[in-house]
Amino acid sequence: MQQAPPTPMSDACPVAAFFDVDNTLIRGASAFHLAAGLYRRGFFRKRDLWRYAFHQLRYRVLGENKDQIDELRSEALQIMRGHSVAEVTAIAEDIYDQVLCLRIYPGTQKLLDEHVAAGHGVWLITATPVEIASLLARRLGATGGLGTVAEHADGHYTGRLVGDMLHGEAKAAAVRTLAAERGIDLSRSYAYGDSLNDVPILSEVGRPCAINPERRLRRYAAEVGWPVREFRGRRRAARRGVNAASLAGAAWAASLVLRAVRRSLRGR
Repeated sequence: MQQAPPTPMSDACPVAAFFDVDNTLIRGASAFHLAAGLYRRGFFRKRDLWRYAFHQLRYRVLGENKDQIDELRSEALQIMRGHSVAEVTAIAEDIYDQVLCLRIYPGTQKLLDEHVAAGHGVWLITATPVEIASLLARRLGATGGLGTVAEHADGHYTGRLVGDMLHGEAKAAAVRTLAAERGIDLSRSYAYGDSLNDVPILSEVGRPCAINPERRLRRYAAEVGWPVREFRGRRRAARRGVNAASLAGAAWAASLVLRAVRRSLRGR
């Protein structure tokens, strides 16, 4: 089922388009590219890498659970503790120029550009750190970005979270809050996502669309009659059942662990 192109706003009640980031706008998991950049700048220790590799393996074998998410979140926040917001923002800018700009799906970017041209508010909404969401929004000409917020004081991260991760139902709540603040008509608005976890935000708007959907979302979209857009190549489209974000994280962690071990062996 194809989706009609965005229609220009014709009255004072604003229309918005909400884009998930990972595997919808960006191929893979943007947070892992940020993590790789932080590792290269000394944020992580070797033992952290071994622990993250274990968590990734456990995720792949046993699946996602709240206790695991909370544990990983706590570890990530502690690694950020004491580092300056300016430092992390500068690293994120470098990572966009080196990596993320090359991983944007041209089809999704074209769709985003069409919404901007139609005069719609365009918001990126993701569980990824808000620094990444805001950076992508600024670079792509979107209105703004909503993401998970790490607390900071006097320009440095405290190791605590503000609110909860922007994931699942939390995304839908953020959309409702934004709509109330800005007078957005959600019944006329758009939302795009790739995962079953994006159903809450897709269900908040009158014009939802699944982009590069994983198998469960593709099936759900077919059941409820949502349009589907596929911007991946044939090889990726044939692997719809694979969670690309978790695979990207596992590959990243494993490669860094192997490089660290090799350096240790060469240093003996």
